[in-house]
Amino acid sequence: MGEENTPSKTANDGSVPASPGYLHSKSALVNRMHRIEGQTRGIEKMISENQYCIDILNQIAAVRTALDRVAIHIVDEHINHCVKEAIDSKDRESADVKRKELMEVIDRFMKIR
Repeated sequence: MGEENTPSKTANDGSVPASPGYLHSKSALVNRMHRIEGQTRGIEKMISENQYCIDILNQIAAVRTALDRVAIHIVDEHINHCVKEAIDSKDRESADVKRKELMEVIDRFMKIR
């Protein structure tokens, strides 16, 4: 209780940001994720009901796009909050860690396609 704004995991450098960059848009992000969850349940229902393959694939593409939009939003918030904070702190090591983290996660996103 009362820890909903506390990151569940420390950054790779061991530091814990005061708050995640997306905190101000948390409610909107949670709502988006609920809609995505509904879309995935809809896909499951379409499969159960033997719907047309192309219609199912179109819905899967829509879910992937929606998830990508959430990810891009969080990346943007991370850059403008966490990375900016590390750079502004003048702590070169912390800034380097944030840069490396960001590049690693972007690399993971690029490999999935």
